[in-house]
Amino acid sequence: MKALVMHKYKELTYEEVERPEPKAGEVLIRLKACSVCGSDVHGFDGSTGRRKPPIIMGHEASGVIAACGEGVKDHAVGDRVTFDSTVYCNKCDMCRKGMVNLCANRQVLGVSCDEYRRHGCFAEYVTVPEYILYDIPDNVTYVQAAMIEPLSVAYHAATRTKIGPGDTAVVIGVGTIGLLTLQVVKSFGVKQLIAVDIDDKRLELARQNGATDCVNSRDADALEQILKVSDGGVDVALDATGIDATVNMAIRSVHLNGKVVLIGNLAPKVDFPLQIAVTRQLSLFGSCASAGEYPACLDLISSGKVEVDSMISKKIPLAEGNLWMNKIYNREDGLTKIVFLCDENQD
Repeated sequence: MKALVMHKYKELTYEEVERPEPKAGEVLIRLKACSVCGSDVHGFDGSTGRRKPPIIMGHEASGVIAACGEGVKDHAVGDRVTFDSTVYCNKCDMCRKGMVNLCANRQVLGVSCDEYRRHGCFAEYVTVPEYILYDIPDNVTYVQAAMIEPLSVAYHAATRTKIGPGDTAVVIGVGTIGLLTLQVVKSFGVKQLIAVDIDDKRLELARQNGATDCVNSRDADALEQILKVSDGGVDVALDATGIDATVNMAIRSVHLNGKVVLIGNLAPKVDFPLQIAVTRQLSLFGSCASAGEYPACLDLISSGKVEVDSMISKKIPLAEGNLWMNKIYNREDGLTKIVFLCDENQD
C-alpha cells in the first residue's frame, strides 16, 4: 500500500509500505479520508516527542472495512466506519469506569513515543480493534466523518460541566477545536455565546456558526468587552488555547461561582490567578481527548446541528501530503484544516 512516512522531521515520503493484516478482533480499513490534527503539525518537527521517526501519522479518519480478523462479530466487509483515535485496554480502573480517555495503557494512532509505536492513517489502509469502530450515517460523507475525532474532543470538553438553555458562555480560541466546541455549546441552547480570538477571519466564521458576540483579544480592553456584553461575566468559559493570556482571560471572564473548562495546553505551565479562583469560588475542569462521544457527534453532523465543511481549507490527494504539511507548518495564509484523500474514489 501507499503511505506518507516520516523518516525524518519536517519531511513526509510517499512510498510503498507493507499493508497491515487484521489480527483477531481487528478490522482492516480501506481509508478514504484523514484530516490533519494540530498535534500532527507539532509532531512534524519533533517538538512534542510523540512522533519519533519512522512513523505514519494521522488519527482523524474514516473509511470502509476491507477485511475482518477472527472474532469480529458486529461489522462486515463494506461497512462505512470511523473510529476512535485512542486504542484503550478495557481492563484498567479508568476503562472500567468508562473514562477510556484516561486509560493507563492507552495508545494513539499515528503516535511513536518511548512507550509504543502505532502507525496511523496517512495511508491507504490501517488496522484497528473492532471495539473502537462507529458506523457512519448514510448522509455523512467520509470527509465529514474524518472530522468526528476533533468534534468528539470538543463535545467531551463541552460536557465536562453542565451547560444548557439560558446559560451564557465564552469560547476563547476559535481554531478547529474551539470552533467545534462553540457549535456544540450552541446546540445546547445557550442564550449568549461569545467567541474570542486574535484572528478576525476566525471570528467571522464563529459568528456564522452561532456566536452572538465576537471579541478580538488583541484589543487592549478585550476582557472589559466580554464583561460588558455578558453583564458582568459568563456562566462558563472554555479555553481552547492554553497559554497564560487565555487561561487568565477565561478565569476573569466568569461571574462569581462560575465554571472554567481548560481544553488547550499550548503552554505546559501558566501563571495562575489563584486568589481569583479561590475568592470567587470558581470551578475548574480539565478536559482530555474524548471518551466514547462519537455517536452523539455523528448525530450532530447528520442532523445539521454542527457544520464542518466550511472549516476545511483544502482536500488534498495523499500523494501531495508532504507539500501541504509544510504549507500548514509554515502557517501559510488561509489554511486551517486540511484533509488528505486516501482514496481518489472517496466521497
